[in-house]
Amino acid sequence: MKVLSGLFLVLVLVSLAYADKVYLKNGRSLEGIVKSDNGEVVELEVGVSSSVTFRKSEIEKIVKSPETDSSLLRQKWVKRRFEFNKKIAKLQSEKEKEPSVISFSRDLQGMTVNVTLNNKVSTSMVLDTGASLVIISKNIAEKLGMDLFGAQPDLKVQVADGRQIDAKRVIIQTMRVQEATANTVEAAVLLGDTGDLGFGDGLLGMSFLKRFNFKVDQKEKKLTLEKL
Repeated sequence: MKVLSGLFLVLVLVSLAYADKVYLKNGRSLEGIVKSDNGEVVELEVGVSSSVTFRKSEIEKIVKSPETDSSLLRQKWVKRRFEFNKKIAKLQSEKEKEPSVISFSRDLQGMTVNVTLNNKVSTSMVLDTGASLVIISKNIAEKLGMDLFGAQPDLKVQVADGRQIDAKRVIIQTMRVQEATANTVEAAVLLGDTGDLGFGDGLLGMSFLKRFNFKVDQKEKKLTLEKL
């Protein structure tokens, strides 16, 4: 029985010995798969798309594993990367579902919040639950790199003073209010000389807000956005 137990232990240890082993002259050792050895430099693969290199003069010895073991090790790395990415995706999904509570300022224009567009342009927008679309000024559209030269209006936007302003329907790839993010948001760019419309660079309308359960606390000046 003792002999069989000892043999079983050896077999287990051998079955786990997947990796090549690189022993360095400084006493350290690393495990992985020797990817290349040109006589001067050794490249050791240590994970999916990860490797380290050593000068041959730094290495005491290399103990190679069979090719079949290298294949098993790569499969193990792939499985580990898949499980790690799955865990990260789950954490990100849980994070996205957490409500974002945003402070807003209130002035003559209305409730103003800070918004980031396409991860590169930050501006202030007036929160307007009565606006069916997000509305941005021509100035902001140009900062986003939208080419509006010769653009023909395809809708009209009625503003607070009753005027109807020519506008162009566009798609904003990403809109972010603090941690609350929405992608491919429909918006309208105001065209021509509109004058002062009383809401600065734009309105944060329902084409963004409808992506969330939202609550406006006028007293505390807080906007809560919870991903649907």
